[in-house]
Amino acid sequence: MAALGQMLALVHGESPWWQPHLMGLPPELDGLLPFWLGAWSMALAPNGFSPLIAARMPFMAMATLVLVMTWHAIDALARSPQAQPVSFAFGGEASPIDYARTLADAGLLALIATLGLALPLHETTPLLVQLGGSSALFMGVALLRTQTWPGCAFAIVGLLTLALSGAPTLAMLLGLAVLCLGVWSPELPPNQRRRWTMVWLLALVFIAALAQEWDLWRWRLRPWQHPWADVRSQLELMLWFNWPCWPLALWALWSWRRQWGKQWTMHVVWPLTMIAIVSISSILSTAPERTLLLALPAYAALAAFALPTLQRSVTALIDWFTLLFFSGCGIVIWVVWLAMQTGWPTQPAANVVRLAPGFVPSFETWPFLLALMGTALWFWLVHWRVGRHRTALWKSLVLPSAGAAMCWLLLMTLWLPLLNYARSYLPLIDQVKQAVPDSACLAIQGLNTGQVAALSWHGPWHLHQLSAAHECMWLLVDAQWAAQAQHAPTLAPWTPVQKVNRPTRNYENLMLYRRDTSPNQHRLTP
Repeated sequence: MAALGQMLALVHGESPWWQPHLMGLPPELDGLLPFWLGAWSMALAPNGFSPLIAARMPFMAMATLVLVMTWHAIDALARSPQAQPVSFAFGGEASPIDYARTLADAGLLALIATLGLALPLHETTPLLVQLGGSSALFMGVALLRTQTWPGCAFAIVGLLTLALSGAPTLAMLLGLAVLCLGVWSPELPPNQRRRWTMVWLLALVFIAALAQEWDLWRWRLRPWQHPWADVRSQLELMLWFNWPCWPLALWALWSWRRQWGKQWTMHVVWPLTMIAIVSISSILSTAPERTLLLALPAYAALAAFALPTLQRSVTALIDWFTLLFFSGCGIVIWVVWLAMQTGWPTQPAANVVRLAPGFVPSFETWPFLLALMGTALWFWLVHWRVGRHRTALWKSLVLPSAGAAMCWLLLMTLWLPLLNYARSYLPLIDQVKQAVPDSACLAIQGLNTGQVAALSWHGPWHLHQLSAAHECMWLLVDAQWAAQAQHAPTLAPWTPVQKVNRPTRNYENLMLYRRDTSPNQHRLTP
């Protein structure tokens, strides 16, 4: 909602393009390019086309590009001679092209199966654009060996995307790492290395100058103040965020350990370099999970290169764990949905009432049928996986990726009304609508960007900041903001009406006031 509000402000001319904001509030989300993409899409959409759908279109395309670029990156890395399997004495091994495509398929399945990717891949936020930039950079460097100049172009576009979407420092760190890899890597043709180095240096200087000119450096890494606590929390985050890629990546690094030094190879060194830089940056970031997401294409590549060296017992363990985990998740989703609809089992129904007070469930036919089809397809895939079929390298990653997709489908069909109620601002807006008449002047003070965007999008009022709303009869103030000593307002001319809160977030409360028109009133001052 905060991102949508900043996009709408750009479309309506209420905010400068170089510093997107909403009603003068400082932006809660970093970057420029994500809001430009959404605003351009809404501005170019035909009349009658939903602005919400238009704002999502560039991000849908970016999510698709992330998957496509990751596949091509792994395919390019797997075609290097060092990544090919040992040839059989009498022939019969897979061709280099088929082998590379098989590993690319496996890496794509590993990326889809990653737990940390499930939510950001469907969001309209700068995070997805940053992931697109890191995927373009990852693919561009992977293409340098065979397609030097197209690879260089993709890599520069990736760095520029990172810098414009809120990660300029990380973009420069990755750019310097790529420069070192290109200078020292024997896989880059010698006759092109000098020219490539000059072009890359010019690109880094241009990006740094652009960041300085547009004040992009305001999105920086924070100092490392609590090293041990940060490292522990980072490791705990990585355990689930990068699952199931990180165990396979560790095994790939061990299996290809001879390729780290004397037998330099890009298919191990480049993913490892990207993972190391992003992981360290995530410790220094205020949002570690957002930064850690940018290493997922590299994790998927290493996970793909682990498959040729896995024993059959290990793949069976992966299958059994995946089968139990995702089947259990699917059962939980179905049981909670049944409890919402019928009240049985009683404990899940009571939990829903406690966590989402006021929610009224409803039965929807098409989402229910889609959920049934997704569940049936999951059981069919399980039956296919345990059957006697020709072995494929990507076979052990079918269940993890399909299980993640199945659970997401169930959440977006069976639980979608509950999730909308829990995450949306609509319950809060409905309470304000019951008290404030339509088209009224509504002053606001202390609200965040998401709350202001929700009031502007869902509400039929004229919103103004309190300092510019001298004639407004209604006022909304964030209760937590007003409770702070430095923000405590003078409420002499205002009469409290009611407390407005989000049912699923007790800490997010707003106070609604009505102007007192009696004589000797005093203006509310922050």
